Amino acid sequence: MSSELVRIEREGGVGVITLNRPEKLNAINAAMVGELGHALDVLEADESVRAIVVTGAGRAFAAGFDLDTGAPTEGEPSALAVREALHSDFRIIMRFWDSPKPTLAATHGYCLGSAMELALACDITIASEDCRFGAPEVRFGSGIVTMLLPWLVGPKHAKYLLLSGDDRISATQALEVNLINRVVPPGRALEETMEIARRIAANDLNAVRLTKQAINRSLDIAGMRQALLQALELDVIIETSGTAESREFNEILKRDGAKAAIAWRSARAGLSSGGKSHG
Repeated sequence: MSSELVRIEREGGVGVITLNRPEKLNAINAAMVGELGHALDVLEADESVRAIVVTGAGRAFAAGFDLDTGAPTEGEPSALAVREALHSDFRIIMRFWDSPKPTLAATHGYCLGSAMELALACDITIASEDCRFGAPEVRFGSGIVTMLLPWLVGPKHAKYLLLSGDDRISATQALEVNLINRVVPPGRALEETMEIARRIAANDLNAVRLTKQAINRSLDIAGMRQALLQALELDVIIETSGTAESREFNEILKRDGAKAAIAWRSARAGLSSGGKSHG
């Protein structure tokens, strides 16, 4: 029931999904998106599973999602390929939100970009003290796939996280803005999350399912689902709208790496590497 990239295990009434690409800090590519969907299919259909935990192998929960369109490496991917990839990422993130079973994320190391959105989409998120959160997409000319942040942490915190591109948010800071539920000592995120999952699994199955549904429906009634879909369309525009700045940035990124590309943009904006303006 497991694969090379996504492992599926069961412990009592809890199903565990492990992102298993540790050499890439579990960056989620198109193949993993498909396997995550399969893992959820399996665990949601298993009547013995009453809660689902997602975690990451190795040093991180996940460093983000790869925009892997499956297109040839030469040239830019088509707008259609980008749209399909973004919609695929959106669907897998929202499956954790929409799952009829409670979903929990155990995070450690790094939880960045759309991987942070996936953890946020889970009903409960537990982080070890060593975990760092952030959404650095704007630093690379990208957008947000699943705009859950304003709904769950408020617009002020969401604007700071998403507009600054800060990717060094500590677990304590994440707790303060309601990005996560609890901070635990290093090495204990999965153990503590499993304990909560078992507690949930011991409760009345129907009551748990309908209570989750009631909470989610209240946000949909307030317009969340429509807002998420509109934000996704704006992300498609971001990813497919090339500018002179973005083209040069991407050339430097490919040739010299991320640090050089970010330094070039900072210099272009009249900023030092420390972010202070000159003049």
